[in-house]
Amino acid sequence: MRIQLNKTLLTAMAVLIAMSACKQNNKTHKNKLTTTASHKNVLDAVIDSVNVEINNGEYGLIDRFMVVQNEKLIADFKYKQDYASIAQKYDTTNHQYNYNHPDWHPYYRDTELHTLQSVTKSVTSILLGIALDSLEQYNVSTRVMPLFSDYDLKVTDQRKSLITIEDLLTMRSGLEWNEGNYTDPSDDCIIMEASAQWIPYVLNKPTDTIPGTSFEYNSGASVLLGKIVRIISGQRIDKYAEQKLFGPLGITEYYWKITPEGEVDTEGGLYLKAEDLAKLGALFLNKGKWENQQIVSETWVKASTTPVVSDVNPKNENQVGYGYQWWVPYHTNGEAQIFAGNGFGGQYLMVAPEYDLIVVFNGWNINESVEKSTWHVLQDRILPRLQNPL
Repeated sequence: MRIQLNKTLLTAMAVLIAMSACKQNNKTHKNKLTTTASHKNVLDAVIDSVNVEINNGEYGLIDRFMVVQNEKLIADFKYKQDYASIAQKYDTTNHQYNYNHPDWHPYYRDTELHTLQSVTKSVTSILLGIALDSLEQYNVSTRVMPLFSDYDLKVTDQRKSLITIEDLLTMRSGLEWNEGNYTDPSDDCIIMEASAQWIPYVLNKPTDTIPGTSFEYNSGASVLLGKIVRIISGQRIDKYAEQKLFGPLGITEYYWKITPEGEVDTEGGLYLKAEDLAKLGALFLNKGKWENQQIVSETWVKASTTPVVSDVNPKNENQVGYGYQWWVPYHTNGEAQIFAGNGFGGQYLMVAPEYDLIVVFNGWNINESVEKSTWHVLQDRILPRLQNPL
């Protein structure tokens, strides 16, 4: 594994990540991002330490590590992995949901577009927020099932009629769903991705709890949210994203998987460059603004990153919250200290609002266990240094 400090990208980031609307003293500043590889910061030591550990293989297969603070790109490391060789010991059947085929994962066909996996869900949420902001007749309390009246459902029960958009956003749909072991052929996400009709598969699942009462991670809910954007906006979500989100943020390159139904895979199918993923963190840091344009409402940003579900697993001692398709791994008194997009294999967009801090990781740890997870780097390594700088 070879590491290089991406100095050319440090220069390019002034254009590519242009954090033209980052929060500082409650004012909006335009094109304030500066990039310098020699920028000294209280975080230098811990960033260098993490980088050494990545190079030593402690975090497994890592592709990118970026840190942005106070409108400055203070670290950008790119790691080269030989995924073509790594994949040879696994099934290399060429299709877009074979996670071991190097044409599809983790990069899209020899480009810099990296799979986001379930960070896609967070992007889907932003787009839904933009749509709801502009359409008074719909809101998070809107019942879901009437929106899908064109579908012929085989399984119906009274509780399904209670499902709201917010229930889907917060993974409290009430639908019976088994997800989490992606090597298990009975995993509902795996079955859905192999099916010809994703939306009917989800809609035909029975309920096992009252909607809005219990957290159950469900990628099918995110598929329904993507379709809802199309239903209420009149545009397929990829085209809607170009107009309403990617275009304004200067995101010109992306790839989005398309399902057999011709719908966009809004649960895990988006590919972006790491620089562009960081822009989405910057957008949320500035409460939905970009270059003085309100892309998505401040209200939506706040709701998305608030731990609506305060503890997704009460049996675990760590109180990890969940908002509108955003994880809230660290929160106090209902306020997010960290909010994040989290994707299979090690895709993380992590934001610490108090410190104007964005951390991006891309990786591809899907087959073998690793000694350490980059998911914990911000909370366990970086934040303590900021809280106790001496």
